[in-house]
Amino acid sequence: MKALVIGGGGREHTLCWKLAQSASVTKVYCAPGNAGIASVAECVPIAVDKIEELLNFAIKEKIDLTVVGPELPLTLGAADAFKAAGLKVFGPAKEAAKLEGSKVFAKEFMKEMGIPSAGFELFDNLDASLAYLDKISFPTVIKADGLAAGKGVLVAKEKHEAAEFLRSVMADRVFGEAGERVIIEECLVGEETSILALTDGKDMVVLTPSQDHKRALDNDEGPNTGGMGAYSPVSIVTPEIVAVIREQVLQRVVDGMNKRGTPYVGVIYAGIMLTSKGPQVLEFNVRFGDPETQVVAPLIEGDLGELCLAAAEGRLAEAKWKPASRSALCVVMASGGYPGGYEKGKVIDGLESAAALEDVIIFHAGTKKKDGLFVTDGGRVLGVTGMGDTLAEARRKAYEAVKCITWEGVQFRTDIGKKDLDRNK
Repeated sequence: MKALVIGGGGREHTLCWKLAQSASVTKVYCAPGNAGIASVAECVPIAVDKIEELLNFAIKEKIDLTVVGPELPLTLGAADAFKAAGLKVFGPAKEAAKLEGSKVFAKEFMKEMGIPSAGFELFDNLDASLAYLDKISFPTVIKADGLAAGKGVLVAKEKHEAAEFLRSVMADRVFGEAGERVIIEECLVGEETSILALTDGKDMVVLTPSQDHKRALDNDEGPNTGGMGAYSPVSIVTPEIVAVIREQVLQRVVDGMNKRGTPYVGVIYAGIMLTSKGPQVLEFNVRFGDPETQVVAPLIEGDLGELCLAAAEGRLAEAKWKPASRSALCVVMASGGYPGGYEKGKVIDGLESAAALEDVIIFHAGTKKKDGLFVTDGGRVLGVTGMGDTLAEARRKAYEAVKCITWEGVQFRTDIGKKDLDRNK
């Protein structure tokens, strides 16, 4: 079958790479793609928010399966448009995508369905939100309601920090309409994990747990980012804990969406905090995570194309796959200054040497070709993934590859996965 992946980042490179290995897939397209994706898929210059253009392309090329990468086209109704045209699409409908598109919707949905999560208050008025800060203890968590490229959340340690963020979101409107409403919620304490599950609205396949590293600097210091690395599996996320998350979180999402008349087809991504009271949901995403996909997808022992098609056709129970038997670790290499301002166009050296290493995969996130050379074209530039029979082996391979790659101003964390290894010494 012909497959189309919508998106152009590291997650989409991973999906294209995995789909290109699928026995069921004969051709992979990616819109808009990037310079690295071009090695495994035919890139099509259509932006992710141009739903009608994407649909026309899929019809013209007789695409058998479309996999939607980022959240924006899903919240704009891409899955609805493709399905209405009689095309198979892996991704939730617009109404179901509100689970990520609106944090207010997500919190109210969790409350309705009894999904364990932090207590919260909702505000659409700056003065009321500032007054509420006098009534709570710190740290606290503040979230802009809408999509903010992963930057609309602050863990405020002190009142002045919280007030400054609220003013920037609600008065200065740094996130535009996404900040018209905010949630202030209790700060959960514990360790985070990301759980991704594929579902057809009835059955589900829960993929290997992973852990993201959000902060820009080692030891979880510095500003929040889109993610500086990840690893999978996570030793503290036992099969027993996964069973609890499946029952109390994932199944309740599926049941709740069916109850609302908006069956959920696609990926349910649950950001989970493992607390003393058990697993609690930090957030939901309605698509594959980034950089979690860069470690979870390579570990899937099965045909990703068939899995996604089976979900789109409502027959996921028939799909064949096996849980991961290996480990994977991804180090994100970013432009100097990220997640703040950064320069583009820096020549990247050492890619061939790194890619030649055994059990190493280089996923491109923000690159382009200029005069035949790869240059930087984004904040997060590369996801360097190592694989091994153990996490220590996967980590060693990833960092061995990272050492091969250079460009002016490159930055990366040196401690991805270290916490898990230290805990198991």
